[in-house]
Amino acid sequence: MTMHEQDLNFSGRTIFVSGGTSGINLGIAEAFSRAGGKLAVLSRSQEKVNAAVQKLQEYGSEAIGFSADVRDFEAVETSLKKAHENLGEIDVLISGAAGNFPAPVLGMSANGFKSVIDIDLLGTFNVLRAGYAFLKKPGATIINISAPQAYVPTPLQAHVCAAKAGVDMLTRVLALEWGDQGIRVNSIVPGPIEGTEGMARLAPTPTSQAAVAASVPMKRMGTTTDVAKLALVLASPLADYINGAVIPVDGGWSLTGFGDLMNKLASQFKSSAQ
Repeated sequence: MTMHEQDLNFSGRTIFVSGGTSGINLGIAEAFSRAGGKLAVLSRSQEKVNAAVQKLQEYGSEAIGFSADVRDFEAVETSLKKAHENLGEIDVLISGAAGNFPAPVLGMSANGFKSVIDIDLLGTFNVLRAGYAFLKKPGATIINISAPQAYVPTPLQAHVCAAKAGVDMLTRVLALEWGDQGIRVNSIVPGPIEGTEGMARLAPTPTSQAAVAASVPMKRMGTTTDVAKLALVLASPLADYINGAVIPVDGGWSLTGFGDLMNKLASQFKSSAQ
């Protein structure tokens, strides 16, 4: 085993993934499972939890799951406590639950805006705040899953822009507050990732998907594996001195801005209040 292979071996380590039953977050959970980690996943759907746990166990790793809404602090705390009781101290805590729907500000209700804020931002706070008690100290790593909308003003995405900007700032604040306890906190910012629910909502047709891919400097959408590889590195000794970073995995997409593209795609979306 080479040095890097040893660094990326998570045997005996516990990884908790909020939102870890589909899309990017499931891809991350699978990567840690293949690397030998013990996995706990959380999402609202018990059916998705069961399917994800079965899939993770197929890699030969220990895996458990919980059904809870990240907006419910007590439910999140209970899930984290059970994960700790069954799998031990949490080495890697990943907060990735998110909500989204495309709509202009005048086409969304106050409740629709609040829903995304509560899932993305409050949900991240709940996972991190509740998870603190169960983290390995020193040595734990926290990874928040953000979005380019956090720093690229994006039509039809005011709610996500506000929520994810908050997530990135929370990442930086906790990197300051918890760094002296040996806890590193970073954000991963996936760009357009193929095969995900979020991308299906923002680019629901083959034509719109082709337009998105063409707008990326690397001329392709990313994959869940692209994101998972960075998660593995950030959680490993290879990143021991990386703390408070907000790192895009987007093929350079955010460098282009993408507001014009979203405006062009806007005609696909209904402007009725959500």
